[in-house]
Amino acid sequence: MYDLLSDLKIVEVSSFVASPTAGLYCAQMGAEVVRIDHKAGGLDYDRYMVTREGRSLSWENLNRAKKSVALDLNSTEGRELAAELVRKTGQLITNLPLNSFLAHEKLAEQCPELVSVRIMGWHDGRQAMDFTVNAASGYPLMCGPEEWDPATAPPVNQILPAWDFITGAYCAFAMLAGLRHRDRTGQGVEMRVPLGDVAIGTMFNAGAGPEMLYRGADRERIGNAIWGAFGRDFLSRDGKRFMVAALTPKQWKATVEAFGLAGEVAALEAELGVDFAASDHFRFVHRHRLFALFQQSADQFDYGDLAERLSKAGATFERYRTMYEAAQDPDLVTNNPLFGPSPANPSGFSYPATRSFANIPEQPVGQPRPAPYLGEHSEEVLAERLGLASGEIARLIDRGVVATSDKDKK
Repeated sequence: MYDLLSDLKIVEVSSFVASPTAGLYCAQMGAEVVRIDHKAGGLDYDRYMVTREGRSLSWENLNRAKKSVALDLNSTEGRELAAELVRKTGQLITNLPLNSFLAHEKLAEQCPELVSVRIMGWHDGRQAMDFTVNAASGYPLMCGPEEWDPATAPPVNQILPAWDFITGAYCAFAMLAGLRHRDRTGQGVEMRVPLGDVAIGTMFNAGAGPEMLYRGADRERIGNAIWGAFGRDFLSRDGKRFMVAALTPKQWKATVEAFGLAGEVAALEAELGVDFAASDHFRFVHRHRLFALFQQSADQFDYGDLAERLSKAGATFERYRTMYEAAQDPDLVTNNPLFGPSPANPSGFSYPATRSFANIPEQPVGQPRPAPYLGEHSEEVLAERLGLASGEIARLIDRGVVATSDKDKK
C-alpha cells in the first residue's frame, strides 16, 4: 500500500472482476474507494468459492482496502443516494448499463466535472464476459497439443479471466487519464471501455491479428512450445516438469551450456546449415530436432541438479507447480515483499495478503488492508460525503434504504 493517490476519492458500483479490479488497483495506491452495493450484496457477493462462514474469497480479495456502502438499490431513494454520492465525489468506476440510474449524462447535468469509467461488454452494447470474449478472440483454437487434428480438435479455454484483469488495469489507467484531462481543461469525461475491445485490441497490439491476415490462415497448435522462439516444457530424470525459455542469444547460450549440449547443437547446425544463435527463426523452425536433444539431456539429470546448472549459467526456467504448491512457496509468497501479514479478513481465514504490485525503492510499503464487511462504512460515508445527520441516517436504516455492517452474517 502506498499513499500516492491519497487525495483521490472514487465511487465504485460494480460486480464480478474487471470493474472491482480497477477500484482495487486505485485503492492499493492510496485512493479512497467506496464500493456501493445493493444491501443484500451485489451479483458477485457470494461468488464461488465461499468459506464455511459464507464469505466469498473472490469478493474478499477484489475489494481489499475499499470502503463499503450498502443501499436498497431497488428503491428510488436508494438509487438517488447512490447518484448523489457519485455527484459529490466526482469520480465513478462502474459496469452498470449505459442507461442505468448512474448514466453519465444524467449525473453530469448536476456534476459537469464528473469523470466516469464504464466497463461494457461489446462496443455495440451486447453483453459479454471474459469467457465469451475469449471464445471470440481465436486464442482457444490455437491452444492444445500439436498432434491434435485441426479439423476436429476442441478449443482449450484459459481458466484465468485474463481479459477481465487486463480491462481492470486499463480502466484504472483510464481513470487517471480522465483526471489529467479534467485538470487541464476543467471538463469531465465519460470513458467507455468494452471488455471485448480490450481483448480484440490486445490481439492486434500483440501482432497476432495482423499475422493471421498476412498469412491468410490460422496459426497451428504447437502445444507448450513458445511461438516463434525456443521454449517448451521438459521432464527431468526424477519426474519434475519444468519450462525453459530462450528468446535472446544470451538466454540461448546459457541454456545450451546448462544442458551440456554445445557439441550436439554445433553438429546439428552443421547438418542443417544454420546458426541457432543468430536468430529465433532457426530455433523455432527446427524446434523438434532441438527439443529431442534437450529432452535427451534432461533425462540424465534430476531436477535439483539441472536447476543448479541452469541458474549458474543464467538461463531462464521455472518448475511447474500446482497452485496449492505456489500459494505456499517461500520464494513466490512467504518470503516475497509483495505480501504482508493477513489483516482481519471478513472470512476469518488468515492467509498472505497482497500489497501494491509496484515497489518504490527506499520507501516502506504499507501493510495490506482488509476487505470491508458489506455496508461497514454506510453511516460514515453518508455523513462525510452527503452531510447527513445521524438522525436522518438512522431513519434511512429503519426504513431499509441503508444497511450497515453484515459482520454477523451466518
